[in-house]
Amino acid sequence: MKNFDSTLYFITDSTSFWEEEFLRRVEKALKGGATLLQLREKDRTTREYIYLAEKVHALTRKYRVPLIIDDRIDVAMATGAEGVHLGQSDMPIAIARKILGDDVIIGATAKTVPQALEAYEQGADYLGVGAIYPTTTKVKTVLTSTETLDAICRAVPIPVNAIGGLNKNNVQVLKGIDIAGFCVVSAIMKAEDPKAEAKALLALAKELTNK
Repeated sequence: MKNFDSTLYFITDSTSFWEEEFLRRVEKALKGGATLLQLREKDRTTREYIYLAEKVHALTRKYRVPLIIDDRIDVAMATGAEGVHLGQSDMPIAIARKILGDDVIIGATAKTVPQALEAYEQGADYLGVGAIYPTTTKVKTVLTSTETLDAICRAVPIPVNAIGGLNKNNVQVLKGIDIAGFCVVSAIMKAEDPKAEAKALLALAKELTNK
């Protein structure tokens, strides 16, 4: 049974940290109130990805937060993760749904209303829309206007999360848009105190989404 809350969607970035420090920061974010967690690893081998996903999954289970695996449905299946997030160049949502079944959370990246509608029609459970601002991650980004974000929120009945360079100093740009929440990477990952940062961001997310 799918049950998730994307109010504060934390996406990891392990590139600057030793494994122990990375896992420490992930747990701090969970303690601070991250409601959904995506493990994003662009450069690891399949074996390395599975190894790290198992460690992260142990933490997310402890805090009862669903684990979403970026890009790789094989890694999601191998580790029993609760979901997978697929971009425009990844496996089509409809095929992923056939493989994974109805109980697994499938998220999709959308930058336009047509992309959003297609993802929804193919069975996506939520959308990540952005980048709202330039990001410092290694992921290729194309900026998305708040007007497009608003149009996507109006076009589909599934949760829509803003993503891209968001932090507690700039999320007010999302005010008045019917988002389910927002995604953050560096704002928590690089914070001096990830727990405190997550707590502050969750409060802002609840304020923006009237939760």
